[in-house]
Amino acid sequence: MFSDRDLPPELAAVRDEHAPGAVVLDCARDFETLPAAQAEDLALVTDAFDPRSYPEAWLPADAPELLRRYASDELTVGAPGDGGVAWTRQTEPPVVLVKPRLEGSPDAFVDFLVAEALVQVGLDRPEHFLGFFGERYRDLAAAAEDRLDPTGTYQLAAALYDAYLGLHTRETFAGWADDHPDLFDAWVDAGERLEPRLADLSAELARGETGFGDAAELACAAVKHGTEPPTPFGALDTDAYREYGADYAVQWAEKTFDRLD
Repeated sequence: MFSDRDLPPELAAVRDEHAPGAVVLDCARDFETLPAAQAEDLALVTDAFDPRSYPEAWLPADAPELLRRYASDELTVGAPGDGGVAWTRQTEPPVVLVKPRLEGSPDAFVDFLVAEALVQVGLDRPEHFLGFFGERYRDLAAAAEDRLDPTGTYQLAAALYDAYLGLHTRETFAGWADDHPDLFDAWVDAGERLEPRLADLSAELARGETGFGDAAELACAAVKHGTEPPTPFGALDTDAYREYGADYAVQWAEKTFDRLD
């Protein structure tokens, strides 16, 4: 299921700086959440497991089953929305998993995704939005309940956490211009590719042509690439969100959905 991935010198340097000792693996099969039996195969390439668990009280009654599974004490690696690269610190050492769906993608883009994961591994931040929101996830769900179903709330929470992580990582990416120019160029290129999709996003959202969760994913991806997100997501691209985290995100959601009513 897993094999060691050879890292080019730039990626090896990023790992040494941000996540020393982390293991980067290619996966034989694609996944959103790694099946339990295959997650256990990580024991063959790591020294120990330390599964995270979270209180059931953090979840609203209609939370998706996957979120309940993540809150349990079962080793749960990866989640919908992770894209082609997932990572976990529930193993010792931490693991970055590169999925086969990235086969055929430009090498520079794949290298950036791996570098991004290594930087995130090195942050002192949860690996999933549930650990970020904690008990305030119920407040987020309550703010969105008239607009989003439980799956849409999950999508919004994942996007909001992506933006929050981006506020902590983009300074690192921007600093790669001299030391890791190929990774820097890939970061810039990914941001520029978002810009045409962001241009009409506010209007599409107002006309109901784009769902709120989908719009949030695009806008919050812009935050981590240093690209200005459109209304109503611009308020997430702030030092206040970086400082106050989940409390700020919930307050933003409450005010945003009130204005949409």
